[in-house]
Amino acid sequence: MTMSNGSNGSTENKPFRIFVGYDPREDLAYQVCRHSITKRSSIPVSITPIVQSDLRKAGLYWRERNPLESTEFSFTRFLTPHLSNYQGWAMFVDCDFLYLADIKELVDLIDDRYAIMCVQHDYTPKETTKMDGAVQTVYPRKNWSSMVLYNCGHPKNKALDPETVNTQTGAFLHRFQWLEDEEIGSVPFVWNFLEGHNCVVEGDPSTKPKAVHYTRGGPWFDAWKDCEFADLWLAEMDEYVKEKNKKDAGTAN
Repeated sequence: MTMSNGSNGSTENKPFRIFVGYDPREDLAYQVCRHSITKRSSIPVSITPIVQSDLRKAGLYWRERNPLESTEFSFTRFLTPHLSNYQGWAMFVDCDFLYLADIKELVDLIDDRYAIMCVQHDYTPKETTKMDGAVQTVYPRKNWSSMVLYNCGHPKNKALDPETVNTQTGAFLHRFQWLEDEEIGSVPFVWNFLEGHNCVVEGDPSTKPKAVHYTRGGPWFDAWKDCEFADLWLAEMDEYVKEKNKKDAGTAN
């Protein structure tokens, strides 16, 4: 689609900006997520990891780590509009996603009426821990912030400046409390298909995942190597590693 630039209404045919949460413990997950997007995308995309240490060096992030933060991007994700200069649309996504469809299909759902768009899950996890033993927390709108389309030029998203991201509560940020409910658009759940929670209904193609979210933990963690859709992630990983090795060998020559 041709996206409007929220700051001045002009149209641009620039790569669609995607920011992926990065944690050193999950480097491979990030690489596989990135690979799964670029491999299937029919439109130009620009993928940038959100690396907390880089943001600290740049003076954009100074918040102290809370023991309940399961990843380094628990709060840095909300800098997406700022990192986009409050212009146009951009997406944030956790690194524990595996894309199975063309990202253009998701971009085509963008509606300029909204400040953000996301999958509006009703999710209460049964587990008390996740990933590599991190505490599993329960709160309203859980997982809504794990994949968000941001209308970065929307006036309301100016609220997400570094000061706010560094000082506001987790509830304010993860529940999108800087917005009214009607400013939050909905995306079909298949774009944030929660492994272990959402289900594929036989004979109903509308329930087939377009992006699997290994929210409890993916096969890059020993405790979750046998999770649902592990085979799809492992196959994508094998493909990524083969391509990387081939590229590295070519560079060495």
